[in-house]
Amino acid sequence: MPLEAAARLVSELTSRGYNAEREAVTRLTAADDPRAALERVLEDVPDDVLVVRAEHVEAALATDAGGATHSDGPPGSSADSTPAVSTGTHSAQERDCSTRSPVETVGSSSANRETDPAVRSLEITGDMTGESTGTGEYSDFVSVFRDRLDRLGSKLRGRVNHRPATAIQSMPGGSEAAMVGLVNDIRSTASGHWLIELEDATGTFPWLVMKDREYVDLVDELLCDEVLAMEGTLADDSGIAFVDSMYFPDVPRTYEPSTADRHVQAALISDVHVGSQEFMEDAWNAFADWLHTEQAQHVEYMLLAGDMVEGVGVYPDQDEELDIVDIYEQYEAFSEHLKKVPGDIEIVMIPGNHDAVRLAEPQPGFDEELREIMSAHDPQIVSNPSTVTLEGVSVLMYHGVSLDEVIAELPEEKASYDDPHKAMYHLLKKRHVAPQFGGHTRLAPEEKDYLVMEEVPDIFHTGHVHKLGFGKYHNVLAINSGCWQAQTDFQKSVNIDPDAGFAPIVDLDTLDVTVQKFS
Repeated sequence: MPLEAAARLVSELTSRGYNAEREAVTRLTAADDPRAALERVLEDVPDDVLVVRAEHVEAALATDAGGATHSDGPPGSSADSTPAVSTGTHSAQERDCSTRSPVETVGSSSANRETDPAVRSLEITGDMTGESTGTGEYSDFVSVFRDRLDRLGSKLRGRVNHRPATAIQSMPGGSEAAMVGLVNDIRSTASGHWLIELEDATGTFPWLVMKDREYVDLVDELLCDEVLAMEGTLADDSGIAFVDSMYFPDVPRTYEPSTADRHVQAALISDVHVGSQEFMEDAWNAFADWLHTEQAQHVEYMLLAGDMVEGVGVYPDQDEELDIVDIYEQYEAFSEHLKKVPGDIEIVMIPGNHDAVRLAEPQPGFDEELREIMSAHDPQIVSNPSTVTLEGVSVLMYHGVSLDEVIAELPEEKASYDDPHKAMYHLLKKRHVAPQFGGHTRLAPEEKDYLVMEEVPDIFHTGHVHKLGFGKYHNVLAINSGCWQAQTDFQKSVNIDPDAGFAPIVDLDTLDVTVQKFS
């Protein structure tokens, strides 16, 4: 079936409020005059029909073959409005699947996906697109860190008998003390001990971790600006406290993730990098073809965690590695590749650091011009990060720039590019996707900290580092989904060997993972 003709027919159907089965589009495209056949079908379908099926096309074409005449004017439609394209402008939104069934736009398939609108459920929370209020003023920075301390501190205050920094300073020497605060400084002493300075809304206070204590290894995991609780004993002069224990916001060890009530799957991918000379088009096409097969019939959702295109000016001499040099043409090419995916798959996308949005996190979803370019299959386009709940299973989508910082700051045995999911474990432990301010990761000051993990996700999905890895941390499934870009010269220069052409597939009813390889 000619893909361009099929896409035009589907666009016309959608503009009139109809959806269509794949087989219906196939038969329309095969007609001698597809446009006239479409008009005849829409004229003949009952008023309460919203989905054009193969039998509607067959009946209309049979009538024409019998010599019936019909008007060439535009037909009436029982749906008088065009289905809205998601703009991601609300902090919480839910796809109302009851108004229409997903459209299969191009291609043919033996897959028989469940498209009953009553079955599927997709909800977005944490999308800050259109909600940015930061101006870069000092007060914005104060607001975001206070919000972080308040929200993550609330997860710790019930575990220790905490006092404000100024209250601890006035306590008598030898007293038991505890504090919840932001890590303001980490430094070693001449004797090999560690001095951790915590800060709260009242001030700062130093905590000394002795080198011979069993939890000294936890100091290696600390990042500045994360929220932590410490308890211990004050020195005789009350000027410092000796740490007896420390606590992270963390995921409860008893956490039980939610699962779907039926067998349904989601494909978790990222880092497509269309526009790069190293974009693996053959692998992508193989992936798209696989999605049309019976083996993929249960894949009803696809989550894309950023870097749809290669971008422009992202790293030195990048122009020498570009196949498409215009950023808008890159997105147009990406959209064409997206059209190869079955149209009955629900798609959610967030931006990444190569995409045409601000670099500072949180990153709002794309502007209207880019949304229009990427409108194939009516994807949900939301901010980085955002949480997507698929049939009761919450998936925290974050592109993953802060993983570079975690891997750089922590010992190799605790975080490395070879095991990116283990670096993700530390973000789950800290309940924040990018805790350290002022480093590699650019953070935007807002009235609230959109990067806090307020609720524990069932799945944590990232990309960015171009490495495949997955595992479970306190029953939360962490997945870094690899990429669709072969090794570039720049990656060679920084010793990055990408895992390219892989698609992790998650069973939402069991949270089991299988990896499909297309390279």
